[in-house]
Amino acid sequence: MGETAQSAAMTESISTATKAAVRKATAVEIQGVSKFYGTREGTVHALDDVSFNIKGGEFLALLGPSGCGKSTLLMIVAGLISKSKGTVLINNLPVEKPQTDIGIVFQNHVLLDWRKVIDNIMLQIEIRRMERAVYRQRAMELLHSVGLSGFEHKYPFELSGGMRQRVSICRALIHDPSLLLMDEPFGALDALTREQLILDLQQIWQETAKTVLFVTHSIDEAVFLADRVVVMTPRPGRIAQIFEIDLPRPRHLAVREMPEFGKYTVAIRDLFQSYGILTEHRAPSTRH
Repeated sequence: MGETAQSAAMTESISTATKAAVRKATAVEIQGVSKFYGTREGTVHALDDVSFNIKGGEFLALLGPSGCGKSTLLMIVAGLISKSKGTVLINNLPVEKPQTDIGIVFQNHVLLDWRKVIDNIMLQIEIRRMERAVYRQRAMELLHSVGLSGFEHKYPFELSGGMRQRVSICRALIHDPSLLLMDEPFGALDALTREQLILDLQQIWQETAKTVLFVTHSIDEAVFLADRVVVMTPRPGRIAQIFEIDLPRPRHLAVREMPEFGKYTVAIRDLFQSYGILTEHRAPSTRH
């Protein structure tokens, strides 16, 4: 075996070993978290006694109906809003303020229209006063990884919705965070663009071994991407059930045709029906 091949094999071995080590640790612990909001109409009970852990390097999807507190829980994990009860730990440290070693991707790309793509990605580096030259190269590599090489000097208004969301993913990853929080990042995209970004995200996750908390309304999206799917009840949001998704990786679009994939989606859909979230309207019988 030549030096180049040996080096590549060693790098792959180190990468595999690193990913395995990351996956042994618990990255996020959510224990007994509840959230109450005060409004003019009274107190809103958004979350009730939510508990689960996320392993290092795990892709965990949080799935539930609108208003069940999914996004609220994600913001609590990020330290952007306070919890009313319970404990949240990231890498064994309590979350009591906004976290810096995380990346966040929202449904809206939240890019600054007056800054070029590369400058939007580099915004965090400027705010953190990190070495611009080093991270500019990383920004270019991230753009290449999502198929946006050559677009670094474009403005957001010159990009499609899918391209803008790819830029927001690059911005979230530029400082190499250990935890990536994604709040319905593909919800506003057309179906074909959404499918491509799902595949892109899976590739990025497999290459980087990031821990991901992914909020979604889509059953298929959750089952396709996740190692586990945490299903939430209607408000106040509680954990209805946690599904371990035992499907081979990398997952290709054809996996949706597998009986095993269908079993997971049917089981989750049945669970939602049991809570009255999904209701079928049957046509009246025409028999006399």
